[in-house]
Amino acid sequence: MKSTIRHLLFSEEFKIYYANLPLRVQRKYDYVLNILRTQYVVSTKFVKKLENSSLYELRVSISTNEYRTILFSVDSETIIECRKAILLNSFLKKDSKQYKNEILYAENLLKKMEEQL
Repeated sequence: MKSTIRHLLFSEEFKIYYANLPLRVQRKYDYVLNILRTQYVVSTKFVKKLENSSLYELRVSISTNEYRTILFSVDSETIIECRKAILLNSFLKKDSKQYKNEILYAENLLKKMEEQL
């Protein structure tokens, strides 16, 4: 087993979302999360920076369904250099218009989590 490069933290929203996913989708999430934990360079197929934001999206694709999780690099400006990341909120991508609301929601979650620390 490869050694862990990044420590992943999960918001309650992510935990609830993940727990309610079908097993097949959970397995794909587990695969992508393992890549994020163990590989320095992560393909944009799995993680992509969101434009005009400090946030990234974790990308899980199964058939025609596109699952997204907004994440934040805690200790670095880039996901490649970070050693700790927080998975915030998740959603099933329907269209690009919903991104604005999901990003706002993620930013609010991040502020709440920072206040609790």
